[in-house]
Parts: sequence; C-alpha cells; structure tokens
Amino acid sequence: MSHESMQRFADSEIRSIARSSDEAGAPPMGFYDKTAELGLALLSIPEALGGAGMERSPVSSVLNIEDLAKGDLGLALGAVSPQAFVNTLIDQGNDAQREQYLPLFCEGTFVAATTALMEPRAMFDPTELHCNAIEEEQGYVLNGIKCMVPLGMDAQLTLVIARLKGQGNAAFIVEGTPQGMTRTEESNMGLRTLQLATIEFTNVRLPLEARLGHDEFDLQRFIDLSRLGIGALAVGTCQAVLDYVKDYVNERVAFGEPISNRQSVAFMVADMATELEAMRLMVWRAASLAEQGLEFHRPTYLAHVACGEHAMKIGTDGVQLLGGHGFCREHPVEMWYRNLRAIAILDGVASA
Repeated sequence: MSHESMQRFADSEIRSIARSSDEAGAPPMGFYDKTAELGLALLSIPEALGGAGMERSPVSSVLNIEDLAKGDLGLALGAVSPQAFVNTLIDQGNDAQREQYLPLFCEGTFVAATTALMEPRAMFDPTELHCNAIEEEQGYVLNGIKCMVPLGMDAQLTLVIARLKGQGNAAFIVEGTPQGMTRTEESNMGLRTLQLATIEFTNVRLPLEARLGHDEFDLQRFIDLSRLGIGALAVGTCQAVLDYVKDYVNERVAFGEPISNRQSVAFMVADMATELEAMRLMVWRAASLAEQGLEFHRPTYLAHVACGEHAMKIGTDGVQLLGGHGFCREHPVEMWYRNLRAIAILDGVASA
C-alpha cells in the first residue's frame, strides 16, 4: 500500500467511525476485515506460504502505523495487532510454526491475533516477568496474569510472553481459550475501541510445540521492535491533534481577531510542532538502524521515552488550545488526549 492509500484509508475508514466506536467500546462489524485488505500482516510472509514475500521493513511498518494512527490510535493498534504476531513468529519462530500459522493470515480475512506482555502490577518492568511456565514431559504449564491485551476478548491466537523456569524467557502460542484461561474485559479512559482485556492463566496446559522457536526468546528485541510501533502510533495521533488545533486557532475569533494572533497560543502550537517533529525523527532513525541490522536498542529506548513524555503533553496542549471546547465531546481532541495517555505505559502491543 502506498503512503497516499494508507492516508485515504485512515481518513475514510478509520476517522469516520472513531467517535462512534469510542462510544460503543468496539468498532462496527466488518471493520477489521477491511483492514485485512490492506495486507499489512502478509507483507513479510514468504511467497511459499501465501504471502507477499517482501523483506521485513521496520521503516515501512512505522510509516504505515503512523498513517493509520492519524485516523484513530485504538483502531490502528487493533488493525496492526496481527502484524505484531506475524512479525514475531517470522523473527523468532521455527519452520513448523511458520508453516502452521502464517497461511492463516493470507486468506484475505482478519485473523484476531495478539501479543500479551504487560502484567498488572505497579512499576511493571517488561524484562522482569511474573507470568511463568514450567516444562513437563508432554508440554508446559502456564500460570500468571496479563493485562492490556489488544483484542484480548476475541483473539484466536495469543502470543504469551512468560518466564520459563530454569531456562529464561519464552513465548507461547495459545490457541483459542483453553481450560484454565480466563478473559476479563477492561474499562479504561482511553483505547476504548481496542477491547483491551486482562487474561489470567491458571495451570493452562500447552503442548511442546506451543513454545515459540527452539532457543530462549529474545525479549529485548521483541520489546524494542514493539516500541518502534508504539512510537509510530504516538506520532500519527499527535499529528492529528496538531492539524486539528492549527485550523481551530486560525478560525476561532475572539475580540475581533483569530486567537492564533496571540503569542501565547502561537508559541504553544509551535512547541507542539517542534516536539512532534523530534518524536518522528527519533522513531524513524531507530527504525532505520533496525532495518540495516545495526544496534538500535539505545535509540529506540530514547524514542520511547520522548514519545511517552511529549505525546501526553501534545494531547494536553491540544485540549487546552480549544478552551472550553476541549472539554466537549463534539471535538475529537479529548478522545485523542485520552488515547495518548496510554503511550507511556504500553509495551509489547505493536511491532515494526
């Protein structure tokens, strides 16, 4: 998909339903099937398995995610959740797992696949997981709780990141809802369209082939690639905020002149534009290093910190610039603000 096509899709298919989806707490029936037609999940799937056979490109991924997020952050994240599952499977799975699961994403329909990393505790550190698995003769026993799982209520495939006793980090492909797995829908101030869920695993038994790959799961690489996707979500949504408030302050007249003539207003808009451009360039640079196979952990971490801080500020300033209208639901800025509050805490939910 071209840049122009992605932007048209974000404008016509995502932004047009963003408010009603936020109110309903879910997108309309058939929306995700439309996103499947974009082909994002099958781009890097080998041709032999039904995919496009293109080399994985973190730069292309962040550009596509950024475009979609200009329509709505929650709907965009839901649309790219299967891509995160696919990318991780290609990156760290084995041949048998790729042959079993990847063709499912090449049939032209949306496959609700997701990743589960975050856990519900204060000061959560994604490198220190409490969710754990124990290896037995015929498979694994999984215990623990995961939270803020995208599409968590309906996911057909869930990639669960856990600590494997005596062996380090591991990822497990969980199909459907096996015995001992409980899903609970979350109610949050933002990302209401994403159907976030808390998933609890109580002695869930998985077969040996459910473990992703053969060796220890590279958790840090998974986190870094995810943070590139999260940064792109922040950049796209912040661009939507900036575009909206620029038009608003130029058209809003007070005391006989546009409020953009006031220095305090103009300086705030300029700060938003500066912060947004810094976020964008940091994400793009880190994605470029990842695509070249160079060390990208440090620049990705810096981009993640910058996006977490400035995305929330841009959302706040956007509401502030609308004055009393910033409190009104007739304008989308309050919705974007609520969604951007999640950027600083999200981990492991998208992937470049």
